[in-house]
Parts: sequence; C-alpha cells; structure tokens
Amino acid sequence: MNDSQNDAPLAPAIQRGRAAAGQDPAKRDQILDGAKNCFLKLGFEAASMNEITAEAGVSKGTIYVYFQNKEELFGSLIERERTAMLTFAEHELNEAQSTAEALQRFGVATTTKMTSDVVIRAQRMVLAVTERMPDLATRFFGPDPFSAIVVLKTFLDAKVASGELRIEDTELAARQFIELSMASSFKRRLFGNLRQEMPAEEISRVVASGVAMFLKFYAA
Repeated sequence: MNDSQNDAPLAPAIQRGRAAAGQDPAKRDQILDGAKNCFLKLGFEAASMNEITAEAGVSKGTIYVYFQNKEELFGSLIERERTAMLTFAEHELNEAQSTAEALQRFGVATTTKMTSDVVIRAQRMVLAVTERMPDLATRFFGPDPFSAIVVLKTFLDAKVASGELRIEDTELAARQFIELSMASSFKRRLFGNLRQEMPAEEISRVVASGVAMFLKFYAA
C-alpha cells in the first residue's frame, strides 16, 4: 500500500517532464534543420534516423522525444516550411494597396517558393514514395486549413463582398490564379524540363500577365 502511494505521483511527473522536453521550439527546429539538410543530400528513402541525428547534433533519445519516425519528421518539416511560405504570402496580400498589387505580390511569392530547388526536390521525394506511403503524399499535397488556396480564397471572398470582384466560385478562382501564376514554370521545373530556377524578372512578368487576365474576367 505504501509502495503504491509512493509510486502513484511519479508517472504523471515523468510524463510532464517528457512532454516539456518534447516542446522546446529551438530544439525542435534544430532537429528539423538537420533533417532538411539530410533529406536534401540523401533523399527521403536513403536518409536514416541515425544520419538525421548526426546532422542535427542531438542524441537518438532526444530525436524520438519529438518525432516517432522518419515519416513524422518529414511531415513536420513539410508543415513548417509550408507555414512559413504561406504566412509570407498572406502578408503580401494584406499589405498591398490595390487588388492588382496584392495578386501580383502573392503570385510572385508562391511561384518563387513552389518552383525553388528545395521545394521541387521535396515534391519529387514525396511522389517517389506515394504508392508505398499514400498518407505522406496526402499530408504533402492534400487539402489543409491553411493552404495557398484557402489564403487566396479568403482574400477573394472579401473582394467579392466589397463589390470589387464578381466571382461565383472563389475556390475555383483561387486555383485558376495560382495556375496562371505558375503557368510556364511549375510543371517544367517538376518534370525536369526547366533545370534552373526561373529568374525573378521572368516570374514577375508571367504573374503580371496572369493578374491582367484574372482581373479582366472577374472585375465587377
């Protein structure tokens, strides 16, 4: 009885300690940075947790406090990078002085990131394991409450409400604009037909053409 009474408080205390250890943002980012370097050098399949641990400069015990396996680690890395990109793109939308400027800045931000070497390589890694790990592909490509589509749709909804734009389906319109912005770059980059990142001036030119087409069709 005494042993039980003495042992009872220990489990919650240990759990609290482990949870706290697994919630240090700086340590988590350190692991994710190491994983990012490792994945880019070796690819998803070839990178092992041991190699990620060495690259991140943490112990193996530490890495498993934060992530159960390589798939969870890769998924968390995807979410971190996507959140950073979308936060910036959303800022570009909201800081602009006009709808045309907002769309231009958003289109340039998303196209630049989505066609960068890092993101293209990450997408190829995911596509390579889609058949074997469909959940990972869903996490990478699937719908999300905070995605480029949702961010742009929210912006377009506000413009429709104010009477500036006339759009029946703002989700479709958001998808159309993103396709227009990346019309000459994304698929060519993904499939290897365009090996180098597109110059900033060319991205801006393509996006500007997309903005003009989009507003000509949807202006109230």
